[in-house]
Amino acid sequence: MNKTLIDSGPLIALFDSSDKYHQKTVKFIKSNEFLLITTIASITETLHLLDFNRNAQLDFIEWVYRGGVEIANIINPDFQRIKELTEKYSDLPMDFADSCLVLLAEKMDINTIATIDRDFSIYRIKGKKAFKTILL
Repeated sequence: MNKTLIDSGPLIALFDSSDKYHQKTVKFIKSNEFLLITTIASITETLHLLDFNRNAQLDFIEWVYRGGVEIANIINPDFQRIKELTEKYSDLPMDFADSCLVLLAEKMDINTIATIDRDFSIYRIKGKKAFKTILL
């Protein structure tokens, strides 16, 4: 099965009907045929930014529980690469959730990401390969 990374922006928009990307994200999720993969960092960021509405948070947790997205593990040795990426893109600056997604792209050989974050047009996988972004 083909895999696509998903950033917190679309995850937030999916559960926040007032978000300007909400309709586009709903349409994407309904038509998506790929396995969506993210990290616990993006899950945490999403829950934090949905803190305005406890029901939105609970709905998101339920959606994750039911398999809406797969959470890939980040392990201790991965933090060396996360540090390198954070240093390399310090001028943006790259946040922890983004560095974890770039790391996953490298580890899992995935170059497609659902995001509203334009920084993914700058980030490179293994320093060379551009991301194919969807939802921008």
